[in-house]
Amino acid sequence: MDRLEASLGDVARATGFSGAVRIDDRSGPRVAAAYGLADRRCGVPNTVDTRFAIASGVKGLTALTVMALVERGDLTLDTAARSVLGTDLPLIDDAVTVEQLMAHRSGIGDYQDEDSGFDVDDYLIPVPVHELANTEQYLPVLGGHSQKFPPGERFSYCNGGFVVLALIAERRGGAPFAELMRELVCAPAGMAHTEFLRSDELPGDAAIGYLAADRPRTNVFHLLSHLSPHLTHLPVVGSGDGGSYVTVADVHSLWEALDAGRVVPRARVAQMLRWSSDVPTESKRYGLGFWLHATGPAVILEGMDAGVSFQSHHDAGEGLTWTVVSNTTDGAWPIVRHLREVLSA
Repeated sequence: MDRLEASLGDVARATGFSGAVRIDDRSGPRVAAAYGLADRRCGVPNTVDTRFAIASGVKGLTALTVMALVERGDLTLDTAARSVLGTDLPLIDDAVTVEQLMAHRSGIGDYQDEDSGFDVDDYLIPVPVHELANTEQYLPVLGGHSQKFPPGERFSYCNGGFVVLALIAERRGGAPFAELMRELVCAPAGMAHTEFLRSDELPGDAAIGYLAADRPRTNVFHLLSHLSPHLTHLPVVGSGDGGSYVTVADVHSLWEALDAGRVVPRARVAQMLRWSSDVPTESKRYGLGFWLHATGPAVILEGMDAGVSFQSHHDAGEGLTWTVVSNTTDGAWPIVRHLREVLSA
């Protein structure tokens, strides 16, 4: 065990970390380790092959699904959302484009106000949770929210915009969003274990989400809003703004596939990773579906929910990728802070 892995173990034990960590450099995997329990009731340990929810981390996959449809000619970045939505969601401005939705610059009203002040563990289900099992069923949740500002004016993180993207993808792609994501992103990226899973029907290799490191309460009844740019929601089945489950190996495969142009051509990837907004409140920039380091070349996926915390950094130039995912609300962040400190030293 090298010193990095030993130090990770120290932080994990000190904080009660439950989850998995993978670090790769140019020589290959440097650390692949798991800690804590996937199922506390039955004492099932997490492993490096456990599937974890990644909340808003799925937005990068949604953006890639949409860009793959652009590449095959089903959409363009300038496609007006209204041209696909028809009479649905009439409060969305007619000028809103696919690219603005991907960049969080559409100005559409979201299904929860991020300034509302809800706690991360509040119960915020606006409709019966079992009714959120496919993307079309999100229409009642997405509707009724007025445009916040003119399309393109500024950045405003919007979960609902990525559900709208999933809806547009379904209608133009001719298949359910989960199928499109699997066909257009997961298969070419080699993400064999990435899938939208029912929160009330998790398979044995998926980690149950817990609200805290020292409490047995799970997240199955929790539905969150975008209280910060990392929060999403936990319906019975997720959609374009969150809800997929991954392994740490699958996340690494995604980064490798992007670098190689296996999901969409490298020129399309470059479009997605070109910054469209500075986000000083997050000390980051944003592209199309991906967070970007404030000053450096690293690309970031991040998510947080009740019972979920996730962050993955990829720096192709340095040949360094690391992923931390936890099945508790705040579990990933002490490990993330530690990796930022030791890997940037």
